[in-house]
Parts: sequence; structure tokens; C-alpha cells
Amino acid sequence: MPAFAAFDGTELAYHVVGEGEPLLCLPGGPMRASAYLGDLGGLAKHRQLILLDLRGTGDSGVPRDPAGYRCDRQVADVEALRAHLGLERVDVLTHSAGGDLALLHAARYPRRIRTLTLVTARARALGVDFTEEHRREAAALRAAEPWFGAARTAYEKIWAGTATDDDWDAAMPFFYGRWDAAAQAHAATEVEQSNDEAAEVYASAGAFDPAVARAALAAWDARVLVLAGELDSGPLPRIAARIAELLPRAKLTVQPGAGHYPWLDDPERFSRTVVEFLQGEGDAGTSD
Repeated sequence: MPAFAAFDGTELAYHVVGEGEPLLCLPGGPMRASAYLGDLGGLAKHRQLILLDLRGTGDSGVPRDPAGYRCDRQVADVEALRAHLGLERVDVLTHSAGGDLALLHAARYPRRIRTLTLVTARARALGVDFTEEHRREAAALRAAEPWFGAARTAYEKIWAGTATDDDWDAAMPFFYGRWDAAAQAHAATEVEQSNDEAAEVYASAGAFDPAVARAALAAWDARVLVLAGELDSGPLPRIAARIAELLPRAKLTVQPGAGHYPWLDDPERFSRTVVEFLQGEGDAGTSD
């Protein structure tokens, strides 16, 4: 298992899947081990995926100071991995809460990024985030699903702050476009793969300064793919569009029928979309 030393001496691990030109992959969660990304719907057939286990997750070490879990402080880890790989410029793909980390890294090191793929990604780093109302709006789209009643009741408890672990489990179908065996197996790994202590610190006070990040990226010339799921609430497609508007060369794509993990919902479509973007096919802009 390959590893490298972070700025504070923490040993960080990464996993290499597939062959071809490297694609640096940053997981979400926040602070979930990169194993949940798998081969990203077969994307590893086209690119060599470099899957970073963020500090305190997966096979990576635990920092001496928990403050090192804060998102902005992990930017140095991403840059250390790029340097360790010997890549002058790198293609980056990130998912969910990892969007904040990737955007902060791009803001600090814009010339090191060739392309950025934001998969159902948060952008608190730019001052854009989802809300409870967004969750409710997306949940309403699933009213015809057989699991909807129990899941909606659990969602209400989560919003009220009274949820149990069973309620969190019951609400899981909302995050997947299809609540099939593959989705259920994927969801079952979340708890064991996540570092809850680190997650509490990740977006804590001081992690984000949206005005600074926006200014740093206002004239950024790297191509960006913002990939949203039609059924996802974090972000809703229209919120993903707002993220794209803040990045000069961003393209928005909404994957039909997809939830928060689009590579599981339609692997072939997901992989094709990302590969075409990485190959430079199509102009920056908005598409459905």
C-alpha cells in the first residue's frame, strides 16, 4: 500500500486502481475512507484512480492534533500527494464534502490543477450549500417509492434532531437513485468507513472564507465539470448550477435518475460523461 508523509508527519495512504493517466480522487463523507468510491462505475478502465484516504480514515494515520482534520488544513495533504506523485499538473475528481477540499486546494494552487470534476459536491468553500428545504424538495420526488413512508418519517426525525441510528438507516434510500441490492450494500459500509470525530472538525469555524476563495478562482482557467444527480438534494441540480456559475470554465451536467452516488445508479453513463470531459470533448457551458 503506497503512502507518503503529510506536513505534520502524519502518514497518509492512497490506493491505486486501474491503469492510464492518473486521476486524483478525493472522498467525501465528510471524512469517509476512499473505499466507498470503488472503481467509480468503471472509470478505472480509462484512468488510473489515485484514491486518497484522508487523515484518520481508511489506511491513513491519525494526526496528533485533531485540529488537522479541518478542511482548509488538509489542503496541504492534497498538495503533498501531488508532489509525491511527481505530477506538475493533475486532474482531480471529488465527491460530496470533498468538493470543499478540492475547491480550497484549487484556490491555493490554481496552476497545479488541469481539470476538476465535482461529483454531487458541496461548495461551502464558495459560500454555496444545501438546506433542509432542499432535502425536503428532493424527498418529495420519491413519493411513489415503496420505501418512501418509513424513510420520510425517519427524515423528519433527523431534521428535528431526534433521530436514532435506525432512523439514519431508514433514510438512506433518499441518497440513491435506485434502492437495490448494490445500493444497500454500499450504504451498509458507511458507518465503519467514517471518522465521526474528524467529521465534526472538518467544516468547523475558520475552515472557509468564501470571499477569498471566490476571488482566487474568479479568473481560474482550468476546465471544471459539475456533475449533479437529478434526484439528489445535496446539491439540487439548480444549486449545482449556482456552483458552476462561480467557476469561469465550468460545465454542468445533470445525470437522469441519479442520487448522491451517480456511479452506482448508472455506471456506464457516469463513466462516459467523466471520460468525455477529461478528454476535452464538448465546450464549457451548461447541459442536461
